[in-house]
Amino acid sequence: MEENVFNQMAKKYDTEDRIKLANIIAGEIKKVFAGKQYHSILDYGGGTGLVTFQLADQFEKGWLIDASQEMIQVAQGKIEKQQLTHFEAVEFNLVEDDGLDLNADVIILSLVLLHVPDIGPLLQKLSTMLNPNGMLIIVDFDKNERIQHPKVHNGFTKEEISNVLNDAGFQNIEMNTFHHGNHIFMKQDASLFIATSTK
Repeated sequence: MEENVFNQMAKKYDTEDRIKLANIIAGEIKKVFAGKQYHSILDYGGGTGLVTFQLADQFEKGWLIDASQEMIQVAQGKIEKQQLTHFEAVEFNLVEDDGLDLNADVIILSLVLLHVPDIGPLLQKLSTMLNPNGMLIIVDFDKNERIQHPKVHNGFTKEEISNVLNDAGFQNIEMNTFHHGNHIFMKQDASLFIATSTK
């Protein structure tokens, strides 16, 4: 198995640009929660917790899951520093492995799917981890033809996301573009969408 590129990036991951983008994403996700009450959250591919720790005070229990051991170490340091005693950082690769026995009311995938070669099986696994009436929130890039990279999707169309969510058993799918930024996707201008769906 090749070296996880995110292990190499972990300690320098929280750049000013990434923090800025995470703040925008977390702000948009908070709008989704307005007027709703959920008890638990699972952030898959949560990295160093830039997004999810901004949401921590809205939940009684939370898990940050990431395949990168180094990212988890950084996230664990933040959990201790910020005294987020209701949060756990767990190293696990759902794309390659089964058997993560966790369930949550909300599952977040923020800028994760673009790194997953086949997103369907991952979303099906996550659907089994979502509690009844729970919500899946996906934030990722809109399709961008200027991006060409062998290991990264160049974003997604509304149709692609809707189809794969339907196939995984999700319902009430809503998706809209909420942010346009300069040089935010492989140094190209790009836009971000948020997609919500329920089980």
